[in-house]
Amino acid sequence: MLKQLEAIIRDRKLNPAEGSYTNRLFDEGRGKIAQKVGEEAVETIIAALEQGRQEQVSELADLFYHVLVLMAELDLSLQDIELELQNRHRPRD
Repeated sequence: MLKQLEAIIRDRKLNPAEGSYTNRLFDEGRGKIAQKVGEEAVETIIAALEQGRQEQVSELADLFYHVLVLMAELDLSLQDIELELQNRHRPRD
């Protein structure tokens, strides 16, 4: 689903849809998108410490979504992140 969501977000960036929350974020710019990631991170922390499983799942989903929007704004992909993680975990000589 993350790759599918990434594709939807990238499509919104290239083909804006009227009334789209994703497009509103892109219109507001990188600073607003980064701010939303920060807000969602804080809400995720609060859910982790004080709320139940459903709230934790919901907040993490919001965080993932906003991170994907920020990645699209930065022209980064899930593949870029996967490659970085692979590089970090490959055997060293």
